[in-house]
Amino acid sequence: MSLKSRELLADVSLLGISVIWGVTFLMVQDAIKEVPVFAFLFWRFLLATVLFFLIGIALKPSFDLPSIRAGAILGVMFCLAFSLQTFGLEHSLSSVVGFITGLNVVFVPLFLWMLFSQKQTPFALLGIALAVVGLWMVSTNGGGIGLGKGELLTLGCAALFALHIVYTGIFSKRHRLFPLILAQFSTATLLCLLFSLLFDPFTIPSTLSYPFLKALFITALFATVLAFLVQTYMQRFTTPAKTAVIFTMEPVSAGIFGYFYAGEPLGSIQILGAGIIVLAMLSVELGSLLYRRKKRLN
Repeated sequence: MSLKSRELLADVSLLGISVIWGVTFLMVQDAIKEVPVFAFLFWRFLLATVLFFLIGIALKPSFDLPSIRAGAILGVMFCLAFSLQTFGLEHSLSSVVGFITGLNVVFVPLFLWMLFSQKQTPFALLGIALAVVGLWMVSTNGGGIGLGKGELLTLGCAALFALHIVYTGIFSKRHRLFPLILAQFSTATLLCLLFSLLFDPFTIPSTLSYPFLKALFITALFATVLAFLVQTYMQRFTTPAKTAVIFTMEPVSAGIFGYFYAGEPLGSIQILGAGIIVLAMLSVELGSLLYRRKKRLN
C-alpha cells in the first residue's frame, strides 16, 4: 500500500471513530445518572483493559519498559480528560459538551508551538479567535459573560485531549503498539478506581440498570478499545493537526444525535456558535494548509 493510500485509510478510520465518540455522549450522560462518574469510568476502562488484553494474547506481544512508560503518560492524560468530560456531562447538554470538546483542534497547534516551537500560521490564530467567540455563543446562548461549571470542565477536557493527540502522534511512531495501549488503559483504570474509592459514594453499583450496561459495553468496546487501537495505529500515517481536524466530526455527531434523538434544545445562537466552532476548527488546519502551499509557490 502506498504512503498516500495509507494516509487516506488513516483519515477515513479516524473519521469513523470520531463519529462513534460523538454518538456515545448521550449514552454516558444517561449512565452517570445511575452510577457516579469515577465508578462508571473505572468499569469502562477495566472492561476495555480486559478486552484488549484478551485480543492481544493471540498476537503474543512483547513488552518493553519505554513503551509501558509512554503508555502510562498517555493514560494519565486519557483518564483526566475523560473525567472532566464526564463531569461536564453532569452539568451541561451532551451537544454542548460535544462542541466544546471539539475545541481540542484549536489547542493542538497551540501546544505544538508552546512545547515544540512549531510556528503557527495566521489561519491558526484566526481559528483560535473564532473558537473563543463560538464557545461563548454555545455555552451562554448569547447571554451573560461567564462559562458554567459544565462548560469549564469540558474546556479542560479539550486541552487534555489535545495533549493526548500530540503525544499519541509522537509515541505511536517510537513505541510498540500493544504495550503502549495496554499501559494506557491500565493506568486509566487504576486512577479511576483510586478516585472512585476516594470521592464516589459507591464504586460497585447495587443494581445493573440498562442505561449503565448499554453505555458500559458500547463505550468500552467501540469508543475505547476499537477507537484507541485505531487512533494509536493510524496516527503513524497522518499528522496530529490533521487528526484534530478529523475529530471535529465528534462534536458535530454529538450535536446531531443529541438534537434529533434526545430532543435536546439548541437555540439559534447556540447553533450559530456551533457552526463558528466548526469553522474555527477547519480554519486551523485547512486554512493553514493553503497558506503553506501559497508560500511554497511564491
